[in-house]
Amino acid sequence: MSESEHRMIEILRILSEQEKPTGSKLIADELKNKGFNLGERAVRYHMQILDEKGYTERIGNSGRNITALGREKLEKGLIYDQVDFIHSKFEEMIYLTDFNYMTQEGNVVVNTSTIYNEESVDIIKRVIENGLSVSPYINLNDAGKDGKMEVTTLCGTTIDGVLLNKGIPSQPQYGGLLKIEDSQPVRFTELISYKKTSVTPLDAFSAKGFTSVMDVVENGEGIIPANFRLIPGIGRQKAIEIINRLDKIGIGGALAISQEGKDILGIPVPEGMVGIAVVGGITPFCAVQEENKYIEIKIAEEIRDFKTLSPISTKISPLLKEAKAIPQPKISFLLSKTWNLIQQVNFDIEKRKGDIISNVSYINRDKIDIALNIMEETYNNNPKYINPYYKLINHPTDDSKIGLATICSLSIDGILIDNGIMSTPKYGGLLELTEPPLFIDLISYNGSTEDPHKIFLAKNRTAISANNHPNKILASFKEIPYISREYCVHLLDVLNNIGFSIYKIGKPRELTYNAKADNYNFGIVTGSGLNTIGAIKEKGIDVEVKAIEKLLPFEKMDRL
Repeated sequence: MSESEHRMIEILRILSEQEKPTGSKLIADELKNKGFNLGERAVRYHMQILDEKGYTERIGNSGRNITALGREKLEKGLIYDQVDFIHSKFEEMIYLTDFNYMTQEGNVVVNTSTIYNEESVDIIKRVIENGLSVSPYINLNDAGKDGKMEVTTLCGTTIDGVLLNKGIPSQPQYGGLLKIEDSQPVRFTELISYKKTSVTPLDAFSAKGFTSVMDVVENGEGIIPANFRLIPGIGRQKAIEIINRLDKIGIGGALAISQEGKDILGIPVPEGMVGIAVVGGITPFCAVQEENKYIEIKIAEEIRDFKTLSPISTKISPLLKEAKAIPQPKISFLLSKTWNLIQQVNFDIEKRKGDIISNVSYINRDKIDIALNIMEETYNNNPKYINPYYKLINHPTDDSKIGLATICSLSIDGILIDNGIMSTPKYGGLLELTEPPLFIDLISYNGSTEDPHKIFLAKNRTAISANNHPNKILASFKEIPYISREYCVHLLDVLNNIGFSIYKIGKPRELTYNAKADNYNFGIVTGSGLNTIGAIKEKGIDVEVKAIEKLLPFEKMDRL
């Protein structure tokens, strides 16, 4: 992206945050705050280009608004930029938090979600009264007819802001899922790093089926969303004092604070640092979803004056006990867990024989004929983007279910490595089949414990079997040293002819479907074996989606 394009995307971001038409002076001032030295005259020049592209529109003499097309461009047009923006967005929120716990005045970070009935309010209240939230302070706003209400709750990022204001740098590391046993936090089961993802970590795990907040409320056992941050060890005692003061005025949610350099809840803590886990601000919203109530969840949406919030209840009785300092198995990220599988791939391109990595997902056995028909139709409609290979596998314990094995995209990394070419899986993403295709979301394999494609399926983000275009399919981005490009292109051409899904081979310093490789490398985009599984799910058939499951001999697989 050129410097001019970078400036224009920042202008679109500024306009997207405004509630009314905005002039060039305000935009120039905001750009300066973001490190861009751009005067009003230069801003007007860039705005004229944005007008011509249809991304902005002039509103009389009042200034400009961002258009729907501009918002679309901002959200998905430069996704490689967004993978860095998520982390910087939270850093900005932390900086803008100026809440003073002594006077109980100032700005805090909030999440705002939309609910549609009074029963949802009761669920939120019950979760908050059991202490499974950052704070009982909320804002409940009637947003219109049909029982629609906006509910604003405090985000745990507020605590990071308060710590920073007191001279303690708090660094958000992960959002994830925390296991609770006997009303005690035990260990994180899933994590996504705040860096190198276009999806806010807790948003990724907000899909139904990931959490069991109500089980924690009722039985003291289950899974809740939580965040993890690091602070310098020298600030530990001061941080504890601040957290205790905040707790006394109704801002809490701290679940565990490690000793300096000591691992906690399964997360390694570097020497000289202290780890702090805080309950996710969306926890009450996840409970609503678990109870089959429709809700639109948004994450760390905005800064708001604390005075706009008030307690939903004064009967707060936290049910969670203090986490015990018991060593837990260290959680490992997806890429670390899969390197050994990748190395075992031994597919011979000439003989078309050997082991590949497969995904094995399960459906009810009586649905297999329908599922295979959907897979075949999906492949026939778009053979360029769908891998045609599959294998039926018996369920290990349940005869009423049958497994559908498909080729995992990590097989391609294994094949290249087996042929002497270093291939590193970088992102799992959601690819929109525009012309040209563009990634609209990316999650780093090295920053997530869960397969990104499984996350996108859980959140119903795909449109693989849809008749309306453009389709949204699952794809991976891999990074390969430039020195090996010529031989790599040859191998990938052969694999593509066999039926492996190779979408695009990039060039150095080139955006490849909007994803970016590091210097001296090039990127390739490949399809996911879960695309046919996603098509089955879109047709309303229950699927237990599994990713990166086992090695299978390619020659034993069937073809659609």
